[in-house]
Amino acid sequence: MAETPDNDQPTREPVTPSWPNTVPKWAGVGLFIYLSVFALSYAQLFIVPVVLAFLLSMVFSPVRRGFDRLGISQGLSATLIVSSLLLGLFMIAATLAVPVNGWINDAPQIERKIEVRLNEISGPFSDLFAAKESLDEITNSDSSNTQKVEVETPGNKLSDNLASLIPTLLTQFIFTMVLLLFLLASGDMFYEKIVHVMPTFRDKKRAIRIAHNIERKLSHYLLTITIINAGLGVAVGIAMWLLGMPSPLSFGIIGFLFNYIPYLGALAGIIIAAVVAIVSLDGLGWVPLVVGTYFLLTTLEGQLVTPYFVGRSLRINTVVVFLAISFFAWLWSVVGMIVAVPLLVAIKTLSEHINGLEALGHFLSERYAEREDPVSHRGGKG
Repeated sequence: MAETPDNDQPTREPVTPSWPNTVPKWAGVGLFIYLSVFALSYAQLFIVPVVLAFLLSMVFSPVRRGFDRLGISQGLSATLIVSSLLLGLFMIAATLAVPVNGWINDAPQIERKIEVRLNEISGPFSDLFAAKESLDEITNSDSSNTQKVEVETPGNKLSDNLASLIPTLLTQFIFTMVLLLFLLASGDMFYEKIVHVMPTFRDKKRAIRIAHNIERKLSHYLLTITIINAGLGVAVGIAMWLLGMPSPLSFGIIGFLFNYIPYLGALAGIIIAAVVAIVSLDGLGWVPLVVGTYFLLTTLEGQLVTPYFVGRSLRINTVVVFLAISFFAWLWSVVGMIVAVPLLVAIKTLSEHINGLEALGHFLSERYAEREDPVSHRGGKG
C-alpha cells in the first residue's frame, strides 16, 4: 500500500535565486575590471596627481624622518623637501627651455633639412621615384583640370595643442606638490591610523610591516634609479659633447629624465639624438655614430648596471613590466609610463604579505624567483 504524504507538514516551494547570484563569476570579474579601468581613465585628472603625490611621499619619508632625528619640525622639513624638489625641477626646465624653444621655432627649417638629408640617402632610388611620379601624373591627367579647393589651416596645431595643455598640466603639478607637502607634514599619521583601525594586534603588526616594506622598496628603487639615471645623463652629455652635438647638456638631461620610462624612454632619446644629428652635423656618417653611442650607453645601463643594483631586489617579470608600461601609457599617457613600475613594486610587495595573493606575487616575479627565495613569499604573513 502506497504511503500518503503527511499533510501536517507544509510543502516548500523551490527558492528562485536572486539576480546577483545568477550572474556567472567570470562575468562579474570582467565587469569589475571594465568598470575599474573606466573609472581610472575617467578620473585621470584627479587620480594621477594623487598617485604621484603618494609615491613621492613614500620616497621622501626616510628623508623627513632624518630631519625629525635632527629636531626639525615636520612642517619645516616638508617645506624644505618640496622646495628643493621644485628648485631642481625649475633648473631642469630652465636648462631645457632654450634648446626646446629653438627646436620648435625652427621646426620648418628642420623639416626641410631632414628632407634634404633623406633625399641624399634615397639618391639611388631617385629614378624609381621619378618614374612613379610620372605615372601618377599620367593616371591623374583626366582630373587635372578640376578646380582645387584649398583649405587654410588655422596656425600651428602643435603649438595650439601645447598651449591648451599647459593650464591642465600646471594645475595637476600644483595639486601634486601641495598634496605632497601635506603628506610629508603629517608625518606618520597614516601609519597611526592604520594601527588604530586594525582589529587585532596581529593585524596591526602585519599592516605596519606591509606599509614599511612598500615604503622601503619604493624608496630603494627610486633612489637607486635616480642615481643610475644621473650617471647615464652625465655619460650621454659627455658623449654628445665629444661627438660635436649641439646642447650636450640638454641631451644629458634628456637621458636622465627619459630613462625613468623603461624601454620606451631610451628609444625616444635615440630618435631625438638621430634627428638632431641629421640636422646639425655635417655629413650623414655621423648619424650612425651618434645613434650607436646613445644606444650603447642605454644598453649597458639597462642590461648590466640596473639589473645588478636593482634587479635582485625587485625581481619583477620583465614581460609584466613591459605590459604594465604599455597599459598605463594608454591609460595615463607619459605619467602612466613613469608610475607603472613603482605601482608594480607596491602590488608585488603587498601580494607577498596577504594570504590568497601568493599566486599574483609568483606571477609578477621573475622566472624561478619563488624557487630561489621561497622565504620572501612566506615571511611576511603573520
